[in-house]
Amino acid sequence: MFTIEFRFENSAPVKAYAHEGENLLEVARKNNVAIDAPCSGNASCGKCRVRLIGGTLKSEKTRHITEEEYAEGWRLSCVSTISGDAEILVPDIASAYRSRMKVADLSTGKEIEIFEEVKQSIVEAGIELKNDFSLLELEMDSPSLDDTMPDNERLLRAVEAATGRSEIRMAYSALRKLPDALRKGDFKVQCVIRNLAAYVLLMDVIPMGEKATIGGLAIDIGTTTVSALLVDLETGKILAKGSTGNGQIRYGADVINRIIESTRVGGRKKLKKAIVDETLLPLIDGLCHEAKIPSDGIYRICVAGNTTMNHLLVGVNADPIRMEPYIPAFFETNSVFAVDLGIEVSSSTRVRIAPNVGSYVGGDITAGTLASGIWNRPEFSLFIDLGTNGELVFGNQDFLMTCACSAGPAFEGGDISCGMRATDGAIDSFRLDPATKEPILSVLGDPGQKPVGLCGSGIIDVICELFIHGIINAKGQIVSEGPRIHRNEYGIGSYVIAFKEDADSVKDVEITEVDIDNFIRAKGAIFSAINIMLSSLDFDVSMIDDVYVAGGIGSGINMKNAVTIGMLPDIPMEKYHYIGNSSLSGAYAILLSEQAMHKVKEIGRNMTYMELSTNPRYMDEFVAACFLPHTNASLFPTTEEALAANR
Repeated sequence: MFTIEFRFENSAPVKAYAHEGENLLEVARKNNVAIDAPCSGNASCGKCRVRLIGGTLKSEKTRHITEEEYAEGWRLSCVSTISGDAEILVPDIASAYRSRMKVADLSTGKEIEIFEEVKQSIVEAGIELKNDFSLLELEMDSPSLDDTMPDNERLLRAVEAATGRSEIRMAYSALRKLPDALRKGDFKVQCVIRNLAAYVLLMDVIPMGEKATIGGLAIDIGTTTVSALLVDLETGKILAKGSTGNGQIRYGADVINRIIESTRVGGRKKLKKAIVDETLLPLIDGLCHEAKIPSDGIYRICVAGNTTMNHLLVGVNADPIRMEPYIPAFFETNSVFAVDLGIEVSSSTRVRIAPNVGSYVGGDITAGTLASGIWNRPEFSLFIDLGTNGELVFGNQDFLMTCACSAGPAFEGGDISCGMRATDGAIDSFRLDPATKEPILSVLGDPGQKPVGLCGSGIIDVICELFIHGIINAKGQIVSEGPRIHRNEYGIGSYVIAFKEDADSVKDVEITEVDIDNFIRAKGAIFSAINIMLSSLDFDVSMIDDVYVAGGIGSGINMKNAVTIGMLPDIPMEKYHYIGNSSLSGAYAILLSEQAMHKVKEIGRNMTYMELSTNPRYMDEFVAACFLPHTNASLFPTTEEALAANR
C-alpha cells in the first residue's frame, strides 16, 4: 500500500492510499479528487494532465505531452499507474469544470433580461404565470386548561376557515415544526400552502415576524454545465442565478460514456452522487446564501435535462437508452421528491422533470421549445440547441419534428485540447487583425482576465478565421507556417492562440489539427441533421422563416462565422436569433406556471421524434458536411465573401 498525496493550487491537499498497479485516475475518482476526463480515461482528450512533484509513478508517454513537459513531470493520469509513494499536483485547469462555480451578479439586470423576455412571450401566448402556492397569515387563540385542542387541529381549523376548503392535509415537515413555530410566534404564523384541486396541502409553518419566502428552483442539468435560478414563487422574481460544472464529467464528456460508467459496479450510485452531492447541493447552497433564504424555504424544483441526465439524476438504469431499440425508462414522471434524491430542501418538495421525447431528445429540448415560442407561431421555425449533444426541432403551431445528432461535446469545449465551458478565462470571440494577422481576443471574466482556453463560440470564430485567412484548408489541416504554427514530434500541427506567458495556463493555449477535425465532425453532424430533417418533410433551407439557436456555448455565437464554416444554413442573417440557455428559461416558466407545465407536456407528446441513426441517407450527408464549409461549396459563402463581410 502506497501513499498518494494530491496537491492543488488553491485548496488543501488530499491524502489517499493505493495498491501497486492501480490507475491514478481511478484512485483520484475513489477519493473524490476532481480531474477532468472527458474521454473517460481512454487517453484521447489529453485533459487529465497532472504533475508528478515527488515520488514515483509509472506512466506511458503520449502525444498530448511533449518530451520537455514529460521531463518537467507532466503526466496523463488515465495512463499512469501507482508504483510507489507519490505527490501529485492537480492544476486548476484539470479541475476547472468543478471549481469554477459562479453565482451571477443580478444588480445590472443583464443576467435576467432573457428570462423576463421569456415570461413576456409566455404571457402573450395565453399562458397564465400562476401557480398553486400562497402564503397564508393566521392568528389563533392560545391553548389553555379550558381549550386543550392539539396544535395540528387548531391550525387545520384556522386554515379551513381562511380558505373555505374542508379537506386540509399537513406535510410531515410542517407537523415537525408546528409546536415550536406556534409558540415562537405567539400563535400567529405564516403558512405555505398549495391550493390543489382535491385538497389544500399545508407545507410549512413559519412564526409571524420571520422572513417567509416561497422559494423555487429552476435547474438546467446539462452534460457539461449545470445552471440554476432561485425564484420567489409568489412574485416570479429571480432572487439568485448561478452555474457550475457537472461533476459527472470526470466519468466522460458525453452521455454514452456516462451510461457505460453507470453499468459498472456501484456506477449508478457514483454518478448520482456526482450530480447531487458534488454539483447540485453546493450550487443550491450558494444560491440560498446569495438570496439570504434557508434551503428548507425551497418548495418546488423544476429540472430540465436530457434523457440520460434525467435517468442518472433519479438513479434509474439508463443502459437501455443506448441499446437498440433505444427505450428510456420514462418520458414523464411525477413521482420524484427532493428527499428521494438527497436534495436537502423542504422534505415535501416535489421535483418536476420536463418530459423527455426520445432516447436522445429530453426535457431540455421540450423546455427549450416552450421558451423559444415556435410552437405558437404560424411561421416555419428551426430551433437548435448546441450543447454536449446537438438537438433540433422544426415546425410551427401545427406540427413539430425533432431529432438529435451525435455532435459530441465540442460545442462546450469537450474533445478540444484547450476547450472549456463558457466561464471565467474562456475565449468567447476571436478574429485576426487584417494587417498583422495577430489574434484579437475577447475573454470572459473580470477586466484583465487572462485566457485559459476556448469555449464553443470562440472555437467557431477561431476555425472560421483560420480558414478564411488560408491558415487551414478545407480538411482542417494547417497549411501555413509562422511563429504561431507549431508541429509536434508526431507531425500534428497546431496554432497558438495565446502564448503561455500571456495566458493563465501552464502551457500555450493552442488549437491542434486533431481539435479542428473533432469540431468539423461536430459542425458536420449539425448541418447534416438539418438537411435530413428538412428533406424528410420535402422542405429545403429556403423555406425556414426563423432559426433560434440556444445553448451555453458562450455569450452568443457569431452566426456569420457559423455559416461560413458550414455549420448553419446560408440564409439571411436577420432570420437568426440567439436565445441563450433556453432549457433554463423553460424550466423557469414551468416552475412559475401550472399552465406552462401542462403546455410543455403537450409539446412533448405532440413532437414527432426522428431517429437519425436509422436513416440510410444520414451518413452520406454527414460525410459531405465534414469539410470546410462542405463538399458542395455552392451552399455557402466563398472565403472572399466571408473576408469582405468580416472587414
